[in-house]
Amino acid sequence: MEKNLMLPVGIESFEEIRKDGFYYIDKTKWIEQLLQSWGKVNLFTRPRRFGKTLNMSMLKSFFEIGTDPSLFDGLYISQNEELCETHMGKYPVICLSLKGVDGLAFEEAKDNLIQIVGIEAERFSALCGSERLSENERDKYRALIALHEGRYKMEGSLLIFSLQILSQLLYKHYGQKVMILIDEYDVPLDKAFQHGYYKEMVSLIRGIFGQALKTNDYLQFAVLTGCLRVSKESIFTGLNNFSVNSIVDIEHDEQFGFTDEEVRILLNDYELTGRFPEVKEWYDGYHFGDADVYCPWDVVNYVKKLRLDSDAEPQAYWINSSGNDLVKRFVDKADQTTKNEIEQLIVGDIVEKRIRLDLTYDEIDNSIDNVWSVLFTTGYLTQVGRPESGVFKLIIPNREVREVFVYQIRQWFDQSVAKNVDTVNGLYHGFICGKAEELQKQLTQILGQTISILDTKARDEDKENFYHGMLLGLLRNYRNWSVKSNVESGDGFADVIIKPEDPDAGIIIELKYARTFKELDQACERAVTQIKDRRYDEVLREDGRNDILAYGIAFCKKRCKVVVEKM
Repeated sequence: MEKNLMLPVGIESFEEIRKDGFYYIDKTKWIEQLLQSWGKVNLFTRPRRFGKTLNMSMLKSFFEIGTDPSLFDGLYISQNEELCETHMGKYPVICLSLKGVDGLAFEEAKDNLIQIVGIEAERFSALCGSERLSENERDKYRALIALHEGRYKMEGSLLIFSLQILSQLLYKHYGQKVMILIDEYDVPLDKAFQHGYYKEMVSLIRGIFGQALKTNDYLQFAVLTGCLRVSKESIFTGLNNFSVNSIVDIEHDEQFGFTDEEVRILLNDYELTGRFPEVKEWYDGYHFGDADVYCPWDVVNYVKKLRLDSDAEPQAYWINSSGNDLVKRFVDKADQTTKNEIEQLIVGDIVEKRIRLDLTYDEIDNSIDNVWSVLFTTGYLTQVGRPESGVFKLIIPNREVREVFVYQIRQWFDQSVAKNVDTVNGLYHGFICGKAEELQKQLTQILGQTISILDTKARDEDKENFYHGMLLGLLRNYRNWSVKSNVESGDGFADVIIKPEDPDAGIIIELKYARTFKELDQACERAVTQIKDRRYDEVLREDGRNDILAYGIAFCKKRCKVVVEKM
């Protein structure tokens, strides 16, 4: 492999990658696997950014009439000469991505779907003048691509029958049954659920799929991809010979995502073998079937970054590529039992859950168990070992996904506990009046309600920083106070300096982490002694504030101790 090849960040066209000389990790074995064991309709569900769209583009480039065989030179599939001779470039291919089927209202989303189908239909312009079609059939094709004010307009039930009609016309023109490829099949349902027109969209998609995939005599076979395995009863009703391949299935388990060996080769090709441990820590950990795989979007982005900056640190590329509403909903819905389970996940422990692999979008919020299932199928959680009686051992796959849980937990804390008026006012009253016992009780209650994001393997300093950040978030919700962190004063830096509304008052807070409950008292004493010895009150006295309270606060797990002294 040439080391100067460009990395295909954001490029999902197989033809473009191969023609323009981008780096490509060979997944053409999937073609062979599909042809050796396929159903009439094949659904593949994988998390987003795991190469589904690129793989679908590869199928189109392989099967479509008029393809360029040189695109596959040197790739795995080219070794199977008999298969290539029989199938390469032999089929009309209808290829759709439903990623853009979105809208605040059903009619808007339906119109977007019409545009997607119209654009694909217009690729086959040869049908307009085909002598193998009757005039009526040519009129049917013209109806599919008819424009009104620059947009495709499919009146009545034409959209429902559009893929079936196009299949029929292509079959008559080429004398060969059609392949239908539908990428991101479940996006319209996800968007419809979010915007409140789920039933209408389910009815529309069920109608289109029923005509295209169930009652289509001109279909060779179909491949669909998506993130969620929507229950068969919702949109695939009545489909026979319907094959579903999900993240728990062994077959095709290495065809989406990068394997350990593929990542090692990629890093070696760009002379980055020393970066393997951090790539593994951040982007590995997904378990599909019997294969452990990396998120390809992350790996390619990070390698590209390293080529430009050899000191670049890993980033959360997958997490930042789109919203993480699912984790937010999960944290928001969590009861105390679930909060405890989230804490187990954060520290790297296993949580056992019964998982449903097929759901409808409108079932997700019916129970917290359903949200667990969707977190698993969409890649936020992965499995360890084999499930037993439908019970899966779940963990967070890697450091990147842990970061999104931590971020959403912090957001949840800020918006729920910290924004509670009674909590804010109680803390204000306690700190301004020097009520140490009252503060201790309140902070302990808050710790009991929140979700800990402490890594048990972290240094004591990092654990102290966690409590520091939590307390700072609480204090900053009282807008009439000036609250500053790590303030230079006297002979050091005070953890927290508060300037209340009273121009004579000042508050200094020093935090400590205690490894055991027995050490809490001693830790508080060290905190207050540090405030005095390092003269942290200096910055307040320079501001004319001489009525100063010094707080030593020590934390251990979900307990705290508070002491206060007047300075």
